[in-house]
This record gives sequence, structure tokens and C-alpha cells, in this order.
Amino acid sequence: MKYYFLSIGLLLFACVGKTQDINFSQFYEMPLLRNPALAGLYSGDFRATAAFRSQWNSVTTPYQTQGLGVELKFSTSQQSDNYLALGLQMTNDIAGDSKLGKTQLLPVLTYHHALSDDNDTYVSAGFMAGPVQQRFDATKLSFDDQFVNGSYSNTNPTRQVFTRSNVTYLDASVGFLVSTSFANDVKCYAGGSWFHFNNPKVAFEPNRDVLLNNKFMINAGLSAPLSEYHRLILYADYFKQGGNNQMQGGFLYKRDLLQMDEDETISLSAGSFLRWNDAVIPVLKLDYYELGVGLTYDVNISKLRAASQSRGGFEITVSYRNFLNMRNSSLDKTRCPRF
Repeated sequence: MKYYFLSIGLLLFACVGKTQDINFSQFYEMPLLRNPALAGLYSGDFRATAAFRSQWNSVTTPYQTQGLGVELKFSTSQQSDNYLALGLQMTNDIAGDSKLGKTQLLPVLTYHHALSDDNDTYVSAGFMAGPVQQRFDATKLSFDDQFVNGSYSNTNPTRQVFTRSNVTYLDASVGFLVSTSFANDVKCYAGGSWFHFNNPKVAFEPNRDVLLNNKFMINAGLSAPLSEYHRLILYADYFKQGGNNQMQGGFLYKRDLLQMDEDETISLSAGSFLRWNDAVIPVLKLDYYELGVGLTYDVNISKLRAASQSRGGFEITVSYRNFLNMRNSSLDKTRCPRF
């Protein structure tokens, strides 16, 4: 019977719209999932980041998540310090025996407006919207009428019928951000975002009027040099969705191993992050000129830690950023949104 309750519970959890949004341990590497206004907040014209995550291998069928974010930043004119950023966030998530999955394809448009001639202070607004598909494999589910004389077989017939096993809807989000820099190359930002503000219908059963809960997020980041070759980087998020809320944050200690110029370095970063009441996450990252590789592993501290033996999930990210040979490149600009 445990397979029945596990499968049906997972399905009903999705049908009532209570599933959690995709969230990576290296959330700072997937900025568009934090706040659409974060698009373009980096040094360079182009950035692409891919992420792969696998978790709960020690408890059940592994939950696997893939993500790809692409951003292109360009100046609005040669005489202006204002910037536009175009982006695209793609994710794919597969969970459990029923292969409950979600695929997102979300274009992003962000505008960065310079507020000051004396320092790099910008106010930014971003909009993200696109199609999302949710699905599950009904053949992988188990039902109580498939237990005959106390014995289960997936060949036993069931009276349970599903009218459809996938649903597609339009999802929309918006975000705002203020970023600035201070003396001694200290940079910081703070902002907020509102996800699913269009209240999309997500139920698999067409006769059920179930809406995806809005999610509200507060985002912050700080980057400060400790010396010529050392830097401390902080990230933090707080989000609330439905009746649930979560905090996550932590630090990276970055050490430059080789400096050619400000954007041509080899560096190694180490640190730790915390998802409150969920996981402690050690981090290692290598930046090799334009290429970056990050590794994390979740040490589970939630109520599931006994069953999981404190093993959560492994995650890897690979990123690439560079300037492009184009007329509106930010290469010659001394002031632009960057972190």
C-alpha cells in the first residue's frame, strides 16, 4: 500500500498547485529565477549558465533538475549610461516514480536606468513570461484496487482514469532592483520580485479551478574586496509562496590566483550557504578567465535527515561570460550594471 500512497500523494500535491518552484543551491548562478531585474548584472555583454542537480538519491527515485540561462546586455546609445538586457531562462525538472515534471521556457526583458553621474547607481526593472508544461506518467502510478488478496501487481486493472496527464500554461513574473557601488570597489544590490502574478491554472483535471500560488521574493548581494587578491561575496534571498516561506543565504571567499586585468583572472572561491531548516551547502568554484565551474552538495538538516542519512543533493554549474564585437558593447563603458 505504501506505493499507492506515495504515488497518489505526489500526484495530488501537484494537482492542488502546492509544489515548490525550482530552486538551485547555487541560486546566485541562476539570477533570472531569483529576480528578472537581475538580468545583465555582470561584467560583459553575454553570459550563459548551465546547471544540473540530482537529489534524494538515498531516499527514493532521484529528483533531477536542469537549467540554462542566457543573457545579452547592450547600451541603449553611445551617449547614455542606460542599458537593456535580453534573457532566456529554460528549466526542466523530473521528480519521483511518476516522472512528475515541469519544463519552462521564459524570455526576459530588463531595463537598467542610471541614477547618478558620480557612482554606478542603477534602478532596474525586469519582466519575464513564457510557456510552462507540467506532466506525469500515469502508467507509473499504483492504486488500491490493484491490490488483490493483499498482493499488488501492476497488471491488475484499475478503475482510476485520467483525462489528461499534462497541462501547459503561461507564467509571468516581474522584478525591481537597485544596485550601486561605493569607494574601494564595494558593490551591492537589493530588490524584490513577484512570480506567477498572472495566477495560471495548473490542475491536471480540467474541471478543477486550481491556481498556482504567487511567490514574493526579496533579493540582496554584496561584493567587497578584503585585499588586492581577496574578495568576500554575500548573497541572500527570502521568499514566500502560499503559506510557506524560506530563507537562504551565505558567502563566498574569493582568492585571485592570477590577475591580467579586472576581467581577466584565474580565481578560486570557497564558502557555505544555508537553506533555513533544510540544508547546509558547502561550495567550491573555479573561475578560469571567462569560464566558471561551481560545485555544491546539500547536507540535509531537515526532518528527513534520518531517512536520507543527511544526504541531500549534488549540483554543478558551468558559466561563460564575455564581451562581444558589437557596436553597443559595454567594453568601453566605465559605468554599467555589474556584480
